[in-house]
Amino acid sequence: MPSTMPMPIDSDADRPRLAPHVRLTFDQARQGCALLTPETVTLLNDTGVAILELCDGQRTVAEILTELHDRYDRVADDDVRLFLADLLVKRRMEVSRG
Repeated sequence: MPSTMPMPIDSDADRPRLAPHVRLTFDQARQGCALLTPETVTLLNDTGVAILELCDGQRTVAEILTELHDRYDRVADDDVRLFLADLLVKRRMEVSRG
């Protein structure tokens, strides 16, 4: 029987995007960005927001990493992949395989 668990971000050609039931929004009460799902609110720091704004289903993981390297002095590629994989496991993100 095949697994129903989401697959990890394992290729630079993967194209991540938020799952259809998830919204990235500014939370006025908390004065910060949050990921909204039907059951949870996840507050994000600026780094998380910068990553998720690039996850449009068009850009590949490699393109997202390149954009982050262009914007910031230090980017830990493995940390970005881990962040995306964590959202994928929690079903807050989907990927199209390259």
